[in-house]
Amino acid sequence: MAKGLGNIMKQAQQMQQKMARMQEELQSREVEASAGGGMVTATVNGAQQLVNLKVEPSVVDPEDVEMLQDLVLAAVNEAIKKSQAMAQEEMSKITGGMNIPGLM
Repeated sequence: MAKGLGNIMKQAQQMQQKMARMQEELQSREVEASAGGGMVTATVNGAQQLVNLKVEPSVVDPEDVEMLQDLVLAAVNEAIKKSQAMAQEEMSKITGGMNIPGLM
């Protein structure tokens, strides 16, 4: 029984190490999403951090700031969704598809 528990602990430790490496790798991977036909483009890394935001000058209208705000929100939120999906996909490779609460 003790040997079985030791194997489980060892496997858990290995999974934890793989997850730490994966999280480091995800910080260097990026996804991009745009809104308004490419007028606003957001780039987010695998840690769900906004790393770049591009706004086409033609969409900047002092008379319609709300539209620009909406486009920025839409692009950033879509990029975050893509980043989360990428992280979930990578996590499932480590966990074998098991959904372990609190990991992601």
